[in-house]
Amino acid sequence: MNRPILMTKLYIPVPQSRVVLRSRLIEQLDKGLDRKLTLITASAGYGKTRLISEWIAGCDLPVAWLSLDEGDNEVASFLTHVIAALSTIIEDIGGEVVGTLESQQPPSTKSILRILINKISALTYKFVLVLDDFHVLSNKRIDDALAFLLEYLPRQMHLVIATREHPQLPLSRLRALGDLTELRAADLRFTTSEAAEFFSQVMDMALSTDEITALERRTEGWVAGLQLAALSMQGLEDIPGFIRVFSGDNRFIVDYLVEEVLRRQPEHIRNFLLQTSILERLYGPLCDAVTGQEDGSLRLEALERGNFFVVRLDDKRLWYRYHHLFAQVLYTHLKADQSDRIAELHWRASVWYEQNGSVTDAIRHALAANDFARAANLIEVAWPAMRKLRQGLAILGWLKMLPDELIRCRPVLSVEYAWALMAGGEFVAVEERLRDAERWLESTKDIHTRMAEMIIMDHEEFHHLPATIAGYRAARSQVMGDIPAAIQYAQRVLDLVPEGDHLRRGAALALLGLAAWTSGDLEKAYRMFDEGMAGVLLAGNISDAIAGTITLADIRMAQGRMRQSMYAYERGLLLSAENGEPILRGTVEIHMGISVLYCEYNDLHAAEYHLLRSKELSETTGCSQNSYRWHTAMAQILEAKGDLNGALSLLLMAERLYRSDFFPNVRPVSAVKTRVWIKQGKVDDALDWAREHALSVEDDLSYLREFEHITLARVLLAQYKRDRMARSIIEILGLLERLFHAAEKGGRTKSATEILILQALAHHIQGAIPAALVSLDRALTLARSEGYVRIFVEEGEPIVTLLKAVLGQGVHINYIPQLLNAIVKAKSNETVKQVLNEPLSVRELEVLQLFRSELSGPEIARELHVSLNTLRSHTKNMYSKLEVNNRRAAVRRAEELELF
Repeated sequence: MNRPILMTKLYIPVPQSRVVLRSRLIEQLDKGLDRKLTLITASAGYGKTRLISEWIAGCDLPVAWLSLDEGDNEVASFLTHVIAALSTIIEDIGGEVVGTLESQQPPSTKSILRILINKISALTYKFVLVLDDFHVLSNKRIDDALAFLLEYLPRQMHLVIATREHPQLPLSRLRALGDLTELRAADLRFTTSEAAEFFSQVMDMALSTDEITALERRTEGWVAGLQLAALSMQGLEDIPGFIRVFSGDNRFIVDYLVEEVLRRQPEHIRNFLLQTSILERLYGPLCDAVTGQEDGSLRLEALERGNFFVVRLDDKRLWYRYHHLFAQVLYTHLKADQSDRIAELHWRASVWYEQNGSVTDAIRHALAANDFARAANLIEVAWPAMRKLRQGLAILGWLKMLPDELIRCRPVLSVEYAWALMAGGEFVAVEERLRDAERWLESTKDIHTRMAEMIIMDHEEFHHLPATIAGYRAARSQVMGDIPAAIQYAQRVLDLVPEGDHLRRGAALALLGLAAWTSGDLEKAYRMFDEGMAGVLLAGNISDAIAGTITLADIRMAQGRMRQSMYAYERGLLLSAENGEPILRGTVEIHMGISVLYCEYNDLHAAEYHLLRSKELSETTGCSQNSYRWHTAMAQILEAKGDLNGALSLLLMAERLYRSDFFPNVRPVSAVKTRVWIKQGKVDDALDWAREHALSVEDDLSYLREFEHITLARVLLAQYKRDRMARSIIEILGLLERLFHAAEKGGRTKSATEILILQALAHHIQGAIPAALVSLDRALTLARSEGYVRIFVEEGEPIVTLLKAVLGQGVHINYIPQLLNAIVKAKSNETVKQVLNEPLSVRELEVLQLFRSELSGPEIARELHVSLNTLRSHTKNMYSKLEVNNRRAAVRRAEELELF
C-alpha cells in the first residue's frame, strides 16, 4: 500500500503575467541562498506565496515545492509529501524510505532524515525546498524534525519556509550563526512607488499620486488591502469619496472590500465565488459539480485574469486555490447569505471526490455536510486500506464525529472503531465497541430481520467479525495484563478460522505465545510463537516474520539457551538477506540482540560491532530502530567497560524512551539502573527503588517480576554488607531459595544461574563456605554448556575467591580459568577508567576512533553527521579529560589506556 499523495500540493504556483517586480526582495532571497534557511513570516494577504513564485521564476536552481495543509500534521504524511516534493527534482531520493513508512513499525523520524541528508550530501548541485503555509502544522514532532534537518542541512540544499506564525525552530541559533534570512510584514509591504506600479500596471487604474499615497497609508502597504481596494473602485465614479471613507484595521478592510467586490459581480459569478469557498482546491469539473453551473474551468481562468485572489497551482491551468484570506471571508458571506445550502454543497463535493478516487476528501466533505450515514459508509469501505497504512488516528477522529446511534447499528464500523481506539492507545473504550458489534451477531432475531436492521458495507469483513472481535479482545487483554482472557480469546480465533487462513491463525498463535511468555511458561511460549510466525510467513508477511525472530531469540535467552538464541537471530538475518533490498523491519533489532549475546560471552568488540551495525542500518536504510533497546544494550557494554556513569546516562534515556506494548517487560530499565547504583555504592538510592516498587521478601513470586525480585536480593545484600543486620541475610536466602525453585520449575536457566551465584555470595558473606561452593558449583554446571561469562564477571572480586576454591576441588578446570582471566581484564579496565577524572562519552570515543584515520576535521564532522562547531566542542572536552592538547597526543594517550 502507498500513502496517497495529492500532486497539486507539489505544484509551484505560477506567477501572473502582470506583477509588480519586487527587486529589493528578490535580491534578498538571492543572497539568502548561501544560508540554510529563508523564513518569510507575515499574516494573510502580504503576498508571501506570490513573492516566492516570482522569485522561483527567475531562479537558476531546481526548486521542490510543498503546499502544506492540516492533513500533513501527522509526521508520516508530512515526511511522505516532503519526499514526494524532493522526488520532483531528485531521482530516487526516497523510494525505500517511503516503503518503510508504511511498515508496522515505521522508522524514527531522525532515521529517515539521516537517509535524506546522506543522499542530498552526495548531490553535485544545489537546490531549494519550499514549505508553504507552515503555520497549519502544530505537531511538535514535525518542529523537532525540521530543527534536526536544519542542524545537519547539507550545503546542497536551501530551505524556504512561508508562514503566518513564528515557527518553533532554533531561529536564534541560526541567526547568530549567520544561517538565516528573514522577511517579515514590514519587508513585504508595498512602498508608495510599488503601490503606484500596482495600480497602473497590474490593475489598469489611473490614480493620482495623492490618492495612491492615501491608499498606501490606509492599508500600510498591505498587498491584499490594496488589491481589494482596486477591485472595489473598478467602475466607481467617486473614487476620492471612496478613499476618504476607506479606513480601519485589516479585518474591517477585508469585510468592507469583499462586500464591495461581491456587490458588483453578476449573480452567477457571485454564487460561484461563494459556493466554491468550501473547497480547499479548485478544479473546473469539481466546481461544476458543487455549483451546478457549467464552464468552471473558464471561470477560474477569468478570475485569475481579473486578479480575483486566485492562485494557479499548475502550468496547465487546471488546479487553483483562493487566497486563504479571501476564501475565509467568502465563506463567512456564504454562511450569511446561503446557510441553508452549505450542507448540500459539501455533499456534492463529497460525491465528486468519491467518484474521482479521493476517499479522504469524500469523507471530510460528507462530515461537513452532516451526512453522517454517507460518511459512515465511506469510512467502512476505506478502513481496510487505511488500516494497512496505519492511519488509525485519522479514522478515530472521523468516527468520533459520528453519532453513537449510527455506529451502533453498523457492526463492521463498531469493530473498526475498536481498532482505531487501540491504535490511539484508548484501550479502556475498546470493549464497549466490540460489544456493540457482538449484539448483532448474538441477536435471537432471525437472520432476515437482523440484516434489515443493521447496515453492512463490507460483507467480507462482516463474515470475519467473530474472529476479528476475538482477536482484538485477545490483543487488548494482553496489553491490559489479563492473561487468562488473552488465552481464551486467542483460542477462540483458532476455533473460528479455517486452517488456510494463515494470517489470522498466525496472529492468534503468536498472541498465545506472548501470553505463555508473560506467564513464565517459556517452552510453550516459544513453540506457540514459532508456529504463529510460520503462519505469518506463509501469509506473505515476511517483514513481520523477521521481526518475530527477535521474540523467539528473547525467549531462548530467558531459558538460558544462548546458542539457540543466536541461531534464531541468524535465521532472521538469513530470511532478510533472501528477500534482498531494502533491509526489512526487524533486521536492525536483530543486530541489537546479537550484541547482547556477545556481551554475555564477554566479547565486547563483537558486541559493539553489532550494536554500531544496527545504528548504521537504521541511519542508512530508515528501518525501525527500537531506541529503548539500543540504549540498554549500549549501557551494558559501557558497564562492562567500567564506565558506570556513561551506562547510567544511557539507562536514564532508555527509561524515557520506553513504551509499553504487547510484549512482557521482564527486564524493567529501572531495575537495570538500580543494579548500576549498587555497583556505584548508592545503596540508599537502590533501597528507595525497592520501596517505590513495593518489593519485599514476602511477595508472591511471578515471572513478570522475577528480574525485579532478583534485583531486590542484590539490594538487600548490599545493605547487609553495609549495615550487617543478622536477620536480613536469612530473609535474603529465603527469597533466593523461593526464586530458584520458581525459575528451575519454569525452565528459566539464566535466572536460575544468577540466583545460585547470589546464594553463593550470601553464604560466603556469612562464612558458610561449603554451602557457598555447592551453590556456585551448580551455577557453573548450568552456565558452562552455553558459555556464560559476564554473569560471573559482573560480580567482580567477591566471586574470585569462590571460583578458585571450586577450581581447587578439581572441577570445571577448563571453564573457571576463562572466567578468572575475564575478571582480571575487567578489573584492569576499571583501573584505566579511574585514571581519568571523567570517562569519555560515547560520542567522544567515536571521535577518538576517527582521529586514528586520515580524515580531516571537516570530513570527521560529515562522517558523524555533526557540525564542525559540535566536533570542536567534543574535541575540546576529550582533550581536557585525556590531559592532552592535540590530536596525535590524544591517540597516543588512548592507546596507553587501551581505550581502543
